[in-house]
Amino acid sequence: MDFEAIKKDIRRRMEGALEVLHTEFGGLRAGRASTSLLEPLQVEAYGQPMAMTQVGTVGVPEPRMLTVQVWDKGLVGAVEKAIRESDLGLNPSTDGQLVRIPIPPLSAERREEIVKIAGRYTEEAKVAVRNIRRHSLDEIKKTEKSGGISKDELRDYSDEIQVSTDEFVKSMDELLAKKEQEIMQV
Repeated sequence: MDFEAIKKDIRRRMEGALEVLHTEFGGLRAGRASTSLLEPLQVEAYGQPMAMTQVGTVGVPEPRMLTVQVWDKGLVGAVEKAIRESDLGLNPSTDGQLVRIPIPPLSAERREEIVKIAGRYTEEAKVAVRNIRRHSLDEIKKTEKSGGISKDELRDYSDEIQVSTDEFVKSMDELLAKKEQEIMQV
C-alpha cells in the first residue's frame, strides 16, 4: 500500500473542497462590485443553462456598478432575468446589449443574511472534507483487516489524515472569519 500516494490524493481532494469554498465566497456580495459576483449565475441560453461569462463580457466600470456586454442580442432578456432571479438582490437595467447592474449598499439585515450564507457554505465544505477523511479511513481499515498494514501503521496513518483534516477545517474557519469581516465592514 502506497500511503504517500493516498496522502497526496487526500490533500488534492481537500484542496478541491477549499477551492470550491473560495469560489462560493467570491459570489457573495460584500457591498462593492466584483465580476466574481455574477460568475456562478446560470443564464438560460439556446435551451440550456450557460455560465454568465459564456454569454457576455462582465465588467466593473465603477466601484458600485457591474456591466454585462451581451454578445447575442436575443439573450439580453435571459441575462437580465438570471440576475433578477438570483438571491443577490440586484436590479439590472438594459441599454441595448449592455446590461447595467448597480450595486446598492447593503443593509444591516442583508449583511447578516449574507454572513449566514457564508457560514452555510463553510459548513458544506467542512462536511466534504470530513467525508474525504471518513472514506480514506475506511479504505485504510480495509487494508489493515486484509493484513496489508499493521495496527500501528493504521494508527499512524489515521493520525496523519486527522492532522490534514484539522488543517483544512482551520483554513476554512479562517477564510470564513475574513469573509464575515469583509461583509460586515460598512
